[in-house]
Amino acid sequence: MKTSIFSFLILAIVLFSCDNITTEKKDANFQQKTTTDETSIDKITSDGIMTPEVLWSLGRVSDIQISPDGSKILFGISKYSVKENKGDRNLYIMDIDGTNLKQITNFKGSEYNGVWRPDGKMIGFLSHKSGSTQIWEMNIDGSNLKQSSNIKGGITAFKYSPKGDKILYTADVKVDNNIHDIYPDLPKANAKIYDELMYRHWDHWADEFYSHVFVTDYKNGSISNGNDLMKGERYNAPREPFNGMEDINWSPDGSKVSISYKRLTGKNYALSTNSEVYIYNLENGSNQCITKDGFEGYDDGATWSPNGKMIAWSSMATPGFESDKNRIMIHNFETGETIDYSKGFDQSSSSFVFSADSKTLYFISGIEATYQIYSLDIASKSIKQITKGDHNYNSVAVAGNKLIGTKMSMIYPTEIYSIDNNGNEKQISFINKEILDKITPAKFEKRWVATTDGKKELVWVIFPPNFDKTKKYPTLLYCQGGPQSAVSQFFSYRWNFQIMASNGYIVVAPNRRGLPTFGQEWNDQISGDYGGQNMDDYLSAIDAVAKEDYVDNNNLGAIGASYGGYSIYWLAGHHEGRFKALISHCGIYDLPSMYTSTEETFFVHHDLGGAVWDKPQPKSYTEFNPANFIGNWDTPILVITGGNDFRIPYTQSMQAFNAAQLHDIPSRFLFFPNESHFVVQPQNSILWQREFKGFLDKYLKN
Repeated sequence: MKTSIFSFLILAIVLFSCDNITTEKKDANFQQKTTTDETSIDKITSDGIMTPEVLWSLGRVSDIQISPDGSKILFGISKYSVKENKGDRNLYIMDIDGTNLKQITNFKGSEYNGVWRPDGKMIGFLSHKSGSTQIWEMNIDGSNLKQSSNIKGGITAFKYSPKGDKILYTADVKVDNNIHDIYPDLPKANAKIYDELMYRHWDHWADEFYSHVFVTDYKNGSISNGNDLMKGERYNAPREPFNGMEDINWSPDGSKVSISYKRLTGKNYALSTNSEVYIYNLENGSNQCITKDGFEGYDDGATWSPNGKMIAWSSMATPGFESDKNRIMIHNFETGETIDYSKGFDQSSSSFVFSADSKTLYFISGIEATYQIYSLDIASKSIKQITKGDHNYNSVAVAGNKLIGTKMSMIYPTEIYSIDNNGNEKQISFINKEILDKITPAKFEKRWVATTDGKKELVWVIFPPNFDKTKKYPTLLYCQGGPQSAVSQFFSYRWNFQIMASNGYIVVAPNRRGLPTFGQEWNDQISGDYGGQNMDDYLSAIDAVAKEDYVDNNNLGAIGASYGGYSIYWLAGHHEGRFKALISHCGIYDLPSMYTSTEETFFVHHDLGGAVWDKPQPKSYTEFNPANFIGNWDTPILVITGGNDFRIPYTQSMQAFNAAQLHDIPSRFLFFPNESHFVVQPQNSILWQREFKGFLDKYLKN
């Protein structure tokens, strides 16, 4: 299923914090070595192609922060040790043009949430060095390290106030009773008791703690326990499971804090997407909801204009629909008006940042399976596309008269770029250049394929390194998850197209019906039609590419995760002999049981057309249920899942594997007890890649 934008940065830091990785600084060529062992670099790149080992050797760039004077960039690089099965994140700084790269932290364990103090003289960050996660500060060269907070239980994120006299932070607060509060005479009892939904979310069970927002005074580099703005509330801010500090922001004068979150509990929380934007007045203790009337879907990421007169956020109109268009809403505090500035703009928008003069709003939006930087002129309401090309921009920040963004593609992982207002780009970080220079990249091309209903779908075709068009290659149909999540220019550390192609396969990756960046009608069509037009779109794509002489039509496979995993189970009963091997990761096998076993009920309720017990029953549960077509299965299948996947519970995969076994279908079950919807631990990931390749090679390279 689709997740919020985004990603698992904090989760990865917490779970895979590594104590034993060292780094080597090298700023002459503006690049950073991923390992201190030159021999190991040569070893992992010896084949000259992308492999799982190469993938896990890459440094992962994230969270860029521009200094107050616009002259420097602060950011993090995460690196992983396969041997230790852990990761480590350090903070780096460089000049705005990419020169003078320097590593400025090197604790045992990860440093994250790095931010500039408003005076630009110090950098604050979070570290677990003292035994709990606390705020530390240092000079901008990494010297004079000092712990600034000592909050019981630790904190999870923080921001300085604009004047530098206060800090807001988030921390987990005990609000509910646990079983030992209820039964103090049973200290060794191990159980969970629930009276309402949602009792588990994504990959964890609900407990007595909730994430709250605190504000505290900050003086002479230290803070004390703060004021809980949400005291007694049984709500989480930021909103779970993947939202972050983009939902919590200071007003420019530091007198107010905006917070986006869901003030709902129980069944209402499970069935609703209605998050709101609240303005907390620190001077009088009041709070105001500015999305109270007419805003029934997600309202997230509220961002203040520098002059304090406006606040912008992304807003979805349809209740219960997590993949609705993200509109650009701007509230004017002087007039009291809230205006949708994206009317007539048939794209979703996110990652808002104002220009220094508050006249322009920059943001990221998807178009034709790419993500680009756009600008909105507030006065004229005109929207302009700034960047173009086959790539994804993940973030954008303002630095004087230029923009700084992070960009990736199917071929290259995230790096930092400088962009002028005409869209001219310059790469200014080269973190993985040393390794990537030793790798022959896969190549890709863009095709437009005719669909069965007379439309066109964009299809990426990824070719093996050193592709020879005179040869024939086994070919894979890639089925995307979401279901509303574009097959864009992402560089994935799980479903990596370069690795698939480097294994000797052509990959066909269609942007079938139900995927964003092609207008809202194309995006919305899939709801209530899981086994319909989008499945025809898959087959149109593979059939079109299979006409090429270099495709081995006798050795076609299909692969996918989440909704893509559902797609595999559906195609298993409807592919009419096209495929010789199938792989489903965390897929939905039985729609009726999915409705009552997933945690965010709003998703299935909207997308399947209602509850399984509704009269009349939505057609999804009969016409589009893969379990109803198991009698047609005839193709070897690999089924993969994780024990902590609560979005599509692992029992769905067990049902599929058991059904395949009972029907004598050659099948294999790969289960990761400690993984969730994604496989994120290094050694588990490499094992996943080896099983993935081994299964396909067995049935498609004969």
